Amino acid sequence: MTTVLTPASPLTAADRCDRCGAQAYLRVVLASGGELLFCAHHGRKFEPELKKIAAEIQDETERLTTVPASSNEEER
Repeated sequence: MTTVLTPASPLTAADRCDRCGAQAYLRVVLASGGELLFCAHHGRKFEPELKKIAAEIQDETERLTTVPASSNEEER
């Protein structure tokens, strides 16, 4: 399995979790073809099974803890 650290096409707010519809932060490219999108919660929940069938995993969950550059001092 290969984990993509700097993806060519970042996930956007329009990308939704295939399980619950929340914003997706993980893209799993399947070894058999196709892809699945997951929110951070479902990505963690299904991680052991996904690692078995994934060709690549694009993990952008670090975006959940970063502070936007445009935030004011109180938000940091």
